[in-house]
Amino acid sequence: MTKASSKLSRKRIVQLLLLSVISVTISMTACKSTPPLVGAVTETFQARQLETFTVVRPSSKAVLVFENGARETINKWEKVIQEVSTDSTVFAYNRPGYGRSDKTDAPRDGKTIVAELHQALQERGLKPPYILVGHSMGGLYMQLFAKTYPSEVQGVVLVDSLYPRIIKPAKDFPLLTKVGKNLFLHSMLQNEIDQIYPTGEQVLALPDIDQIPMIRLFNVPKSAGAIGVDFGVVNNDPETIQLVRGMYPKAKQVIVDSDHAIQTANPEYVVAAIREMQKGQVH
Repeated sequence: MTKASSKLSRKRIVQLLLLSVISVTISMTACKSTPPLVGAVTETFQARQLETFTVVRPSSKAVLVFENGARETINKWEKVIQEVSTDSTVFAYNRPGYGRSDKTDAPRDGKTIVAELHQALQERGLKPPYILVGHSMGGLYMQLFAKTYPSEVQGVVLVDSLYPRIIKPAKDFPLLTKVGKNLFLHSMLQNEIDQIYPTGEQVLALPDIDQIPMIRLFNVPKSAGAIGVDFGVVNNDPETIQLVRGMYPKAKQVIVDSDHAIQTANPEYVVAAIREMQKGQVH
């Protein structure tokens, strides 16, 4: 069902660019309420409520840090967390406006979100090293985290992640896409989507992190017609494709016939990538 590859064809890169934005663009409906993850709590953080899930294992050598994709809450990681939390220290949370986390007036660019996550870890005494696990838009934030705090990161697992410049600047979205975004998405998600392109530029502005082990999980369904509509927000020009292909040349690439939310459809692949990272088998 899956295979590892060190090189990706141009056709496959185009598929990946389209598939990786489905969660941002295909669901132009209001976020559905989901029950909280068992064990999740709300805590005061920066004078607001933040929903978090923490498991501390004294024998764990690294903290597993999970970052959600767009429109997602920590519930999406439940199957993965059930497996890895038995022997690993885990931290997952809902960004402002998601689940039981309060909204915020702070900017929703990646630099701010990463700084907030880093502060949350410090306040809870969860010291590095960190293994970062990010899905979709959360994967973009984890790239920025690793580049911002490289000495604190043991490894990165990107789950069908977004990458810099895949999404056009929000001002260039088609009119109907802008209308749909403003009508059907909550304000925090609107702000995050508006900041995807600037966040990608923040990632590109920082030094390379080739010294940090990385596994990139890509979803490429084999069934006909599996690629979703992109609502005119995707850059699939040759320059963008070349940029994505050239990023993280030392990373291990794993192609999965799954769903965009690999962590729910096939959590075993995410668990395997985390275990491989914990064992230091990625170079």
